Amino acid sequence: MAEPEKRSSDAGERPPMAPRQWPAWLGIGLAWLAARIPWRLQRPLGRAIGALLYRLLRDRRHVARRNIALCFPELDASRQEALARANFGELGIGLFEFARAWWGSVAPMRGGVRVEGLEHLKAAQAGGRGVIVVSGHFTTLEISARLMCDYAPLAGMYRPHDQGAMEWAVKRGRLRYASAMFTRDELRPALKHLKQGGLLWFAPDQDTRRGESVFVPFFGHPAYSLTSTHQLARLSGAAVIAFSHVRRADGGYTLKLSPAFEDFPSSDATADTARVIAAIEAMVREAPTQYLWIHRRFKRQPDGRGELYR
Repeated sequence: MAEPEKRSSDAGERPPMAPRQWPAWLGIGLAWLAARIPWRLQRPLGRAIGALLYRLLRDRRHVARRNIALCFPELDASRQEALARANFGELGIGLFEFARAWWGSVAPMRGGVRVEGLEHLKAAQAGGRGVIVVSGHFTTLEISARLMCDYAPLAGMYRPHDQGAMEWAVKRGRLRYASAMFTRDELRPALKHLKQGGLLWFAPDQDTRRGESVFVPFFGHPAYSLTSTHQLARLSGAAVIAFSHVRRADGGYTLKLSPAFEDFPSSDATADTARVIAAIEAMVREAPTQYLWIHRRFKRQPDGRGELYR
């Protein structure tokens, strides 16, 4: 398939070029160059960078180890450590994939894509109904969203970057393939998109101070989780399906859409959120090395102490 054409949604926006933005532009330039390294070299380079980051990022290494210990207590210490090290290798690969998804070509990857469950998406869209496509924060997140846009016109909901140059560059990169991008504060246009039968992808599995959240189980531990899926489905009438994405050892990707959640939304936001987070947990169990374990998923706890990462 040919590369998707650039969207013109942000054509009138001027890139921020104030001196304080120059360090970000330098980083963006390096990422743009990294996206052009041959794909056959990017995976081994990514694993090497991941191994280096494992040594350098002491705090994130601690967070990943702690998350893995909490979520996989059945593994002994050596297997938990192996999982943490493998996770940083996958994270390093993901850095190249992010750059390629935003500013490079995915043509070398398309031949290894397997897509499962498109029939579930078509069934959910019956009668012009909108569809919320939920996933988790995996190292494959960005490249898989871009690859899926070859098969379905996904729009995205995201948290904007604090750095103006990065926000401009990443949004422009995403609009090369996404049908639209909405910040988490743009509720009305996102709802309009869904009511018009659009597809909206987002990942509601991180602890954030913005938005209504509740504690629901994640690997048997309370995890502060956004109720956004329930709220968006209730206000728009959209169906909800789960989207899993796995980076395979053979160099390809498996993208899988599950059947729409039945009887969703209910009148219970907490119960609905628990169902969504349980679906994401199932995705993590399928590809545990590829989840974003460096995020403090359990930093907020019902008792208010938040001591799990000390």
